[in-house]
Amino acid sequence: MSIEFNRAAYERIFADLESFKEFCRFEGFIFNEKNLYKKGDNVWEAYQGWKKTGRVRPRNNNKRRNFKK
Repeated sequence: MSIEFNRAAYERIFADLESFKEFCRFEGFIFNEKNLYKKGDNVWEAYQGWKKTGRVRPRNNNKRRNFKK
């Protein structure tokens, strides 16, 4: 009994991991390998939006932050 090696699946996963790492590096998110393909995670959802549109939606909806004085 042998285990079948699926090279295309491995290459896709590692390519996605590299792309996700570069996204986190340039957009200022914390990179964690566990977040890859994890639905509901803020960083993964931002990455998915970035792949679709090419930009990251602002986290504060372009509103000024209210700092306590």
